[in-house]
Amino acid sequence: MFVVPVIDLKGGRVVHARRGERSSYHPLVTPLASSSQPLDVVRGLLALAPFRALYVADLDAIGGAGSHSDVVRTLRAEFPALEVWVDAGYRDAAALEASLAPGLVPVIGSESLASAEALAAMLADCPGAMLSLDSRGDAMLGPPELFEQPHRWPASVIVMTLERVGTGTGPAADRLRAIRAARPDGRVIAAGGVRDARDLETLEVLGMHAVLVASAIHDGSLDRATLGRFAGH
Repeated sequence: MFVVPVIDLKGGRVVHARRGERSSYHPLVTPLASSSQPLDVVRGLLALAPFRALYVADLDAIGGAGSHSDVVRTLRAEFPALEVWVDAGYRDAAALEASLAPGLVPVIGSESLASAEALAAMLADCPGAMLSLDSRGDAMLGPPELFEQPHRWPASVIVMTLERVGTGTGPAADRLRAIRAARPDGRVIAAGGVRDARDLETLEVLGMHAVLVASAIHDGSLDRATLGRFAGH
């Protein structure tokens, strides 16, 4: 299992995500960087640990209020060895196809999808895309059948528990177990709530392929030694 740091982009800045309440996100303040500019933050992350991948949530694109595609292109050029996973609110195959580039892995968020058929069309064009099964509390965000029919899922599935993001309340272990059991042959990626090294060890025992982390990196709850163990190299 490896850790994938997350940057949430809004208005050209990296913002601090918490509980999925996007209207209240503020620019990130972190000891790893002198500003909330994306390049500064990613340089700080890579100085801390040799991460193999970066998750980018383009909140403007997800909300239909713009795009950070230029920022993503700059990150790819500046850090060519870094695989970039991008959720840019992809709603159909055309939007997904327009974003494809070497070293970029599209993440299809269930909250952005109108139907399971839309997902099927997108995966037909890009079978390497990931699916993010988005939820907030007991509410599943997106077409209900996506959550009930694991055969529709691609090989890599992110379990995004938005109400736990930025809260340090711990991963949603029961939900992660259920998704892992539903697709034992797939790669399940945890997102939301990681507090410390013990949580990472628990997720590894649960059979997670990777885990998305932001707050616990920036507040120092995960130190350099721990992140080095789980950097994926």
